Formats: sequence, structure tokens, C-alpha cells
Amino acid sequence: MSFRALLSQLRAGQRPDPAGLIAFATGLASGAVSDAQAGAFAMAVCRGPGLGPEGRVALTRGMADSGQRLSWGLPGPVIDKHSTGGVGDPVSLVLAPMLASIWAYVPMISGRGLGHTGGTLDKLEAIPGMQVELSEDRFRAVVAEVGAAIVAASADIAPADRRLYAIRDVTATVDQIDLITASILSKKLAAGLQALVLDVKAGSGAFMRDAEDARELAEALVQTATEAGCPTAALVTAMDEPLAPACGNALEIVAVVEVLTGTASDGRLREVSLALGGALLARAGQAEDAEAGAARLAQTLEDGRAAEAFARMVAAQGGPGDFVETWQRRLATAPVIRDVTATEGGTLARIDGTALGLTVVGLGGGRQREGDAIDRSVGLDRIARIGTRLAPGDVFARIHAADEDAADMAEESLRAAMSLGEAAEPKPLILGRIG
Repeated sequence: MSFRALLSQLRAGQRPDPAGLIAFATGLASGAVSDAQAGAFAMAVCRGPGLGPEGRVALTRGMADSGQRLSWGLPGPVIDKHSTGGVGDPVSLVLAPMLASIWAYVPMISGRGLGHTGGTLDKLEAIPGMQVELSEDRFRAVVAEVGAAIVAASADIAPADRRLYAIRDVTATVDQIDLITASILSKKLAAGLQALVLDVKAGSGAFMRDAEDARELAEALVQTATEAGCPTAALVTAMDEPLAPACGNALEIVAVVEVLTGTASDGRLREVSLALGGALLARAGQAEDAEAGAARLAQTLEDGRAAEAFARMVAAQGGPGDFVETWQRRLATAPVIRDVTATEGGTLARIDGTALGLTVVGLGGGRQREGDAIDRSVGLDRIARIGTRLAPGDVFARIHAADEDAADMAEESLRAAMSLGEAAEPKPLILGRIG
């Protein structure tokens, strides 16, 4: 089928033949598909009935096969996790070392923050010396030696997705389930995984605010990945407030170390990390069920194996070998640290998670455009939880800023994002399980 015929089918409201979608993905990578054709394709998928389950699988496979596919041959399962994005969400940095400490292998290809959500690579680079742009040989060596490596994608991994995503970004066609599914999964399939778990966020800090929409995406992801040959499970998790009590690169690293070393006072990050890890181990055939898998991983936190694996990963990627013991003097600190206190009493009833993420961006801790420089020391921590009873003068957050003016602007945004009111009915962290 010619690319023009495929576009004509989509414009007519028909679902194209899977072979045509695979050819289209190949053409995206080779340049045979023009930018105009790629934009027309994305728009037609958004405006029409979509690709359907068979078409999603075909496009995902085609984009995964458009570049290099990694293979491993390691003596344990090769598994990974992906999140659709949120605020205060460093789960990957907790989960990867837990999995590595039980003889699983985690070749995690991650991204940088853009918009209101933080990026795993930016958080890692808050650790002095950390390298995330590794050669393939070094990436393979770290995974084999340590059990986990967290790196940026090379240009050879799913190049069709890289091209199509850039087109979608400038044509306002990012938010479509078939295209989201193929984009996420093509990179994971190309990484040579044997099992995958997906964290699909829902709430004020997520791209999908409605839990039913998030569940629909989770079901499409699980069905597509499984049919494409990668056993997959998904959890729909709440993102009505930051998962960790901090937002910002270095501050989230602190939250990670506290969970790994058992010193965290807030248990939400630990709970979601264990739930995702348990589901992944069950899907990979490494645990009887998700509960047994979570219990196995919890033991790695209690006996220190997860913290040791994190330390080895940091050292293998160029960071300090003693980071877990010396993080207090290793991480950059902001020049201005300011408590934000309640001016009246009441119950914290609502947090606008997107607004918190944008507050961190405004402080310089995130990007408005790809390529923007960021300050990894700034952000928010000690963020009160929804349902917290506050009296006048109680601290409900702390700002880390480059100067007083930036702190003033952040405080104004923070107060607008956190509202007092009637006590809200607490939501569970896990809103749904698929697969």
C-alpha cells in the first residue's frame, strides 16, 4: 500500500491494513514519509475512529523494528517499568535497585522532564558525576554487572517514534490513545524486555485527570504490549498530589534515599514502588502473585540490599561510590530555603498537582522547551498531604529557590495551588489493576 492510499483510508474513516502501518513506520525512520504525510497521519488518527487493537499492535511493532532491537542473554529476567508521568514521582529510582537486588535485570531507558512533569534523567543528574548518556557497550556492562542502569535512549532505538513524536508535538496530536500506546511501547519493545509494568497516572498532577480515561489507556497498553510479545501489567495510580513529599530534582533524590534506607516518614512512594514491583514480578513469572512479589521486594528494603544496589548503580554510572552514606554533602542546595505557613486554620482539601509542577519549572527546576538548562537544587519539599489539619502558622511546604524574588513568586503560586476546605474522602493510591 502507498502512503497516500493509507492516508486516504484514514481520511475516509477506515482502519488501514496492519501491513500498511508497518510500512509507514519504516518510512518514518528512513525518511520516505514526508513531514506533511506524518502530520496528516497523526491528525487523521486523532479525528477518525483510530487504529483499533490490531492497528495499534502493527504500528507499535513497526516503530520498535524501525531501529535497533536489543537482546541480552542474561541469567535472569530482563524487565522494566514505565510511568505516564506525574509530579514528585521518582518511583523508577526506588524500583530499579530493588529489582536488581533480587537478580533481575533492568535496562531502563528514560527521559527528561518537559512541561509540568519531572524527568528521571534530570533527577539522576542531580547526583554529582552521574552519566546517563552511555555507549551501548557501557550500558550493557552496567546492566550485567549491577543489575540496573538508567540511561537516555540512543538514536538507534525506535527512530520512527522519535520522528513521529516530534511531528505530534507541533501538530497538537499528542493526546490520542493509539499514538500514545505505540510511542511508549515501541521503545520498551526495542529494549528487549521479557516483562513490563506500567504506572498510568490519574489526577490533578497527571496528563490524564480522569481515572476512567487512565484505565482505558492502561487497557490499551497492556493489550498491545502483550500481543506484541511482552507480558505486561498496569496499575492506575492516584496523582492528586505529589507521590513523594517533594518536587524537584535533588529533593526527590533525597526522598529516594530515605525510602531505600528506611528513614522516610511518608510511606506513599514506598507503597506504589512495591505495588508496581510486585505486579511486575508476577507478570514475569518470578512470584506467585503481586502480593508475594511485593513482599519479596520489601525484604530488600529492610535488609539493605536495595540501597546497596542503588549505590552500585550510581558508582557504575560515574557518581560517588559512597553516595548513599554522604548524600547530605553531595547534593546541591538552593541559596534560599523558605517555610510556607498557613495564614488560617483548616483542612488541606485540594492540591493542584500540575500547578505544583509548574511552580518548580518557574523556580528553574524544569524545562519549558527541550534543551532549556535547569537548576537541580530548587524545588519544593515538606509538602503537606491532602487531609492534613493545619492551624495558623503551621508549615505546609518549603521552597528552595535561587533568590528571594523567585521564592516570592513560588510562594504565590504555591498558596494558589493548595486549598483549605472540608475534609476530603481519602482516595486509595492504587485505583485499578490491569493484566
